[in-house]
Amino acid sequence: MTNGSDAPLGTAPAPSPYPRSSRYHDTPVAVHVEPDGRQTPYLRRRLLPDPARLGTLAEHTVSAGDRADLLAHHYLGSAEQWWQIADANPVVDPGELTATPGRRLRIALPAGVPGAANG
Repeated sequence: MTNGSDAPLGTAPAPSPYPRSSRYHDTPVAVHVEPDGRQTPYLRRRLLPDPARLGTLAEHTVSAGDRADLLAHHYLGSAEQWWQIADANPVVDPGELTATPGRRLRIALPAGVPGAANG
């Protein structure tokens, strides 16, 4: 009996070293091999998701003193989820999110989680 794949069980991907709530959870780990044989694991580049695929939860107008971690705690229940707000807007530097009072931020759910905008 087969498991539906031609790959041997020993080649199954290793579980992520990052928790499911981490922005790096689904980022593949690669290994750089030095000429002397030393191996250095590293994360491959994490590409930002298409913001159109993220379900909108809320919108927020930036006020003086706002911070991405505080907004994440307020809207998403965890300050560690600031990266989801960055992905939805899309920026790499979290400071850019709240640098301009009056900016409208989209608070979104991760890709694949239905929200107000996509069902």
